[in-house]
Amino acid sequence: MNTTPTPYADVNAVLNELATQLQALLGSHFCGMYLYGSLALGDFDPQQSDIDFLVVTDAELPDELIEELKAFHERFARSGSPWAENIEAAYVPREALRHTEPTEARYPQVEKEFPFLLAPLEIGWSFQRHTLYTCGVRVAGPEPRELFEPVAPEDLQRAAAAIVNLWLGEIHSPEWLDWARSRKNQAFVVLTLCRVLYVLETAQIASKPQAARWAQANLGERWSGLIERSLAGKYAEEDAPEEDLQETLALIQYMAEQIRAR
Repeated sequence: MNTTPTPYADVNAVLNELATQLQALLGSHFCGMYLYGSLALGDFDPQQSDIDFLVVTDAELPDELIEELKAFHERFARSGSPWAENIEAAYVPREALRHTEPTEARYPQVEKEFPFLLAPLEIGWSFQRHTLYTCGVRVAGPEPRELFEPVAPEDLQRAAAAIVNLWLGEIHSPEWLDWARSRKNQAFVVLTLCRVLYVLETAQIASKPQAARWAQANLGERWSGLIERSLAGKYAEEDAPEEDLQETLALIQYMAEQIRAR
């Protein structure tokens, strides 16, 4: 096991604890544990960022083990750890990580809004696969490139376009608009769109802050202020100003138009 996968002592401590316990819980099903997200891309903020990790399994987990895994995460959520509410995790079979097409297979996942759920991998998982292959951080198991396959540029670009089209279909949904009205969610949409644009233009992955700065330079003044306010408000709990919400919807439409024109 890699006992110092990150530059942060408290993060390393919780990762070592989680990896040790998960290896014991999953036994022979455990193939490896890896970091993606901000800890892999280099823009981790110890005060605000989440710990994003993937556990690779040898196959889909049996139902009884999924129940034990759920109980494990419920205990961790009650543990009092400063990271108890700031982890995002996925448990995915090794073979499934070789695929780029969406499937209906449901895998155990932990998200901030959903402490434990079984769900298909989101469209954006092509981004995570690429991150894991190019700069994933090993916590336990073999080196990332021994488990993960490179993601073709066209697969990254297809996933990027799918995210925009998904949101384009939501912009008239009252439920989605209520969700997007929160400043942090509105900022998430804008910064993800910056990342999408970066992928479409370069066929590479950047962190959201890196992609935002790139988008400001390449989209010009029209969107620069919205992007700047989204960077500043990405952790805010209040609602976004109505003007910023409307600008965010306009950015989705603009991005969809750019994709159709490609």
